[in-house]
Amino acid sequence: MRRISTDMPSNDMRYSMGIRDYRMSEVQKSIGSQSRLNSLRDDPIAASRSTRLQSSIFRMNRFEKNIQFTRGQYAVTEGYLQETVGIMQRVRELAVQGGHGTYAKEDLQMMAVEVNELLKELVSVANAVDGESKSLFGGDVTGSRPFSASESRVSGINGTVITNVRYNGSIGEKQAEVSEGTTVSVNIPGNKIFWAEQQQIYSSVNSAGFTVEQDSRISIDGIDIALKAGDSVQDVISKINNSDASVKGSLDPVTNSIVLTSTEPHQIWLDEDRNSTVLKDLGLVSDRGSRPPENLHADARVSGGSMFDMVMQLRDNLLKGDYESIGSGGIRGIDSGLSNLLSGMSKIGAMDNRIAMTSSRIGAEIEENTRINSQAVDLDMTEAALEMKMLEVTQKAAYSSVSKILQPKLMDFLR
Repeated sequence: MRRISTDMPSNDMRYSMGIRDYRMSEVQKSIGSQSRLNSLRDDPIAASRSTRLQSSIFRMNRFEKNIQFTRGQYAVTEGYLQETVGIMQRVRELAVQGGHGTYAKEDLQMMAVEVNELLKELVSVANAVDGESKSLFGGDVTGSRPFSASESRVSGINGTVITNVRYNGSIGEKQAEVSEGTTVSVNIPGNKIFWAEQQQIYSSVNSAGFTVEQDSRISIDGIDIALKAGDSVQDVISKINNSDASVKGSLDPVTNSIVLTSTEPHQIWLDEDRNSTVLKDLGLVSDRGSRPPENLHADARVSGGSMFDMVMQLRDNLLKGDYESIGSGGIRGIDSGLSNLLSGMSKIGAMDNRIAMTSSRIGAEIEENTRINSQAVDLDMTEAALEMKMLEVTQKAAYSSVSKILQPKLMDFLR
């Protein structure tokens, strides 16, 4: 039982109307945001699910951006490699013509001049950059020119010409994440794609009786190989051959010296820990502190050159009029370079096809997750409009009732 002189009826009315006002405010906010979830307490389960879905959509959008960037890099790279193929095919045509033995020395010199111009263009292509002025073929070192050419005079041609091309990049490859836990290489280092022959490094040190003095770690093409104290040269060779490096080791049966041979055309990079002297003791690297690939031992013999080497050899043989070298070794080296170049282009094409399929899958996942998230959080505008109208009507009716109920005062009851 209530006392008629208290404000309890007024408080009850205000409380009920406040709840209705709050509900109207929530509906208005939902209509404004077009979402039925304005805070986690509106629907904790749906909010949690929406958070997970939005996180997944964000990650997949990032993957899609990475894919589009990578495919763009592939397209630019492929364009430059196609130009390189054209250069090397023209060089081969000149090698075939010059190797016939039917041209005069003056004709061969004119061919050599053209080959020299093609060599300049080849170096220019190898130093190509993308739209952000980052080198395409420098590995993961993209801020500088990956290839530097040095010039000197050569008999039979006026002025100085390119006589050496040095790789200044790295063997690392830029990576892009294209799906959860999956990365692909964005580029191919220049000392792979512009190489012509399988490289061989012959040590001049007799390794009979060699043993590893302490636990060591050597690196071949960036692949770490752990060695144990007491390992013989045969153990070292076995561990090299069982590693992921595209290099095989062997022992020269005559000199007992170690020989490293690449299994595919590329420049071999050798390095070792500061505390290791294995490669130095085997006569493969020097102790001058140079970085790969300039750290090879002075007495080590190296064979297997780059496409630049093949073109320079052809030019020099044309200038000398050495028909035999032009028609045999010259063409063979150029063909090897073309083969490696086309193999690299096919790898780029295969990777592009792969990430294109990944892009299609990710696009479908984004669309599906967006649909599911929409079902979880989107507002039914028709239902919200009806609820808002109903709340307005009931609120007006409540205000009208309150104005009549709260009219009597204490003095009215005392009369």
